[in-house]
Amino acid sequence: MTNDLDFMTALELRRLIATRAVSPVELTERALTRAEDSQGTLNAFCHLMPEEARAAAKRAEEAVMRGAPLGLLHGLPISVKDLIAVANAPYASGSRAMAGNIAAVDAPSVERLRAAGAIIIGKTTTSEFGAKPVGDSPLTGITRHPWDLTKTPGGSSAGAAASVAAGITPFALGTDGGGSLRIPAALTGLVGLKAQFGRVPVWPTSATPTLAHVGSLARNVADAALLTSAVAGHDPRDPFAVAGSVPDLLGAAKASVAGLRVAWSATLGYARPNPEVAAIAGAAARALADQGAIVDEVEAVFDSDPADLWTAEFYAGIGTRLRGVLESRRDLLDPAVADVLDAALAQEMRSYYETVFARYVLRDRMVSFFGDYDVLLSPTLPISSLDAGRNIPEGLNDRSLVSWAFYTYPFNLTGQPAASVCAGIASDGMPVGIQIVGSSLGEFDVVRAAAAIERTRPQGYNLRPFTTQ
Repeated sequence: MTNDLDFMTALELRRLIATRAVSPVELTERALTRAEDSQGTLNAFCHLMPEEARAAAKRAEEAVMRGAPLGLLHGLPISVKDLIAVANAPYASGSRAMAGNIAAVDAPSVERLRAAGAIIIGKTTTSEFGAKPVGDSPLTGITRHPWDLTKTPGGSSAGAAASVAAGITPFALGTDGGGSLRIPAALTGLVGLKAQFGRVPVWPTSATPTLAHVGSLARNVADAALLTSAVAGHDPRDPFAVAGSVPDLLGAAKASVAGLRVAWSATLGYARPNPEVAAIAGAAARALADQGAIVDEVEAVFDSDPADLWTAEFYAGIGTRLRGVLESRRDLLDPAVADVLDAALAQEMRSYYETVFARYVLRDRMVSFFGDYDVLLSPTLPISSLDAGRNIPEGLNDRSLVSWAFYTYPFNLTGQPAASVCAGIASDGMPVGIQIVGSSLGEFDVVRAAAAIERTRPQGYNLRPFTTQ
């Protein structure tokens, strides 16, 4: 097998598998080898599943050879983040407090991966309970960026992003409670897609049940659309699950943006981006006009930063789950995470519900805003890179563990679909992400806008070969 396979798209690999030009067994062996060889440098995986993966790959190959109907993801290697349950595999959520925990069942998204023919090679690293947008935890240590091992790939879907950016698997399943798909996508030049809240069912119940999304990381928009299509759809175990039909996301990746009403905001009204990052993302947004979109610049999307609304909800949920650990085994937790959980649990009931009702006002504002626009574009992050082991970028020390990211968490509060796609490369040689947000249930517009931005870039501009040794 040639090195070209490592960065081939999932759709290309799927075609080669179906025509018997590439074997699922060979692809799986290659993915496992690259995962194992890169652990000493990237540390993308917290658990590899070689025996299970090889058995699944053999079954996938036998199905191809006998001419059986093939699923959307047939024979394609994939990884699953450690905030998602995979039956009989470790399920520690990146926490020493959960070390040794084994999942009893598959999450609905994992059931659908298997049904679609995907080959799960292992589980990827996360910051503790997804509580930091960077790539380290006390349980698994530091996960590193394939382009530059001194940098973080972002988080909390850290290992997922590192593995896809390094060419280990063509895509990965991750989660997003405040930007945990979009943040690492921006930092590693990938596509991160979170569909409408509830479009991909979340079960067992998340520690942040009104914010959590399961979604896709991939090297291009079409592959992210393919993976999301395979795992989306109603499931009665998730009380928030969307009952409507899943949009044609693969069709959206090919659709025109002529007439699409686009709002571009460099700050959303409160963010402080690096000027170069804002310029690169802004140029990508304005380039949509060349494809027929109508692009307006909007400075203040929000009246104020909704970080406190997000913090009150996200950390209170995790803190409630971990209260016993905080009280009796605090030393097991990431100190930075433990500190923010203390503050969240100290909220009075009246104060907490004031933030709940303020969140509904925020949602109403977005409904009004999207009466005028189909998509909102912004930088995904205010920076292009962050040193591994740091929690907060230099110059943003007045911000919290998550609020320094500025752009992503508002759209977990509202539940709207959102994606990040690479807008270009900064002067430090690292990628810059642009965020695309759609109206409620507006994944089709998000995907077609993301694909249109992708089409303005040279092919392969966001890829960097990675040597596992």
